[in-house]
Amino acid sequence: MRSRLVLFTLSLFLTFATLGCTSKPSTNSAADNSASSGSSGAAPGGASTGATGTDASGTSAMAASNNSAAPAPKPPIVVPAGTSVTVSLGSALGSKLSQPGQTFTGTVAKDILVGTAVAIPKGAAVSGTVTDAKPLGKMAGGAVLQVRLDSITLNGASLPVQSALRTFSVKGKGKRTGVMAGGGAALGGIIGGLAGGGKGAAIGLLAGGGAGAGGAALTGNKDVVLPVESAVSFQITQPVEIKQ
Repeated sequence: MRSRLVLFTLSLFLTFATLGCTSKPSTNSAADNSASSGSSGAAPGGASTGATGTDASGTSAMAASNNSAAPAPKPPIVVPAGTSVTVSLGSALGSKLSQPGQTFTGTVAKDILVGTAVAIPKGAAVSGTVTDAKPLGKMAGGAVLQVRLDSITLNGASLPVQSALRTFSVKGKGKRTGVMAGGGAALGGIIGGLAGGGKGAAIGLLAGGGAGAGGAALTGNKDVVLPVESAVSFQITQPVEIKQ
């Protein structure tokens, strides 16, 4: 009986001992796995946070650098009132050829300077309006042509301008007398051209000598004619601001 009790006791001891040895490695393994998982989760998280912080700092520094490197905008160029703009006409205009309200086009004949800067370059496109056109016979005293400059195209954009009206008129009796208002040729030159060469000589004289100052061409029937490419000067009445 005693031997059985001893054997039973030894069996229980061996059983508990075996269970104890088996459970300890399992606990350690679980702990190791937990520690490994924690460290592996923490490391990427920490690295990601550090990388994000670095990227944000780099972006801020780059933005600050770009802002400091941006050049200040240039002030606009202002063409003062009273400036003369000489226009080369793109088509012929005349007291008999044109109608009130008709638009015309042309180009700037020479650079417009403000100080040493070219505000309006030669060749810039312009547009204007015929404000009045009366051929000979429709009004007492002669023929009248009146034109106005409306806009100048710069950098692809149409820039409105205000200019004084240019009025050209011709008065007289017969083919051999005439007086020009608004032109630059002398009366003696007009009469000489009419007497010496007729209509062609007068046109050549006026287009070459007077057109640069806004002169009109005078034909034999006393209508005002501005041939194509005639140079007509307009005076700006309000300042024109041009962005650079």
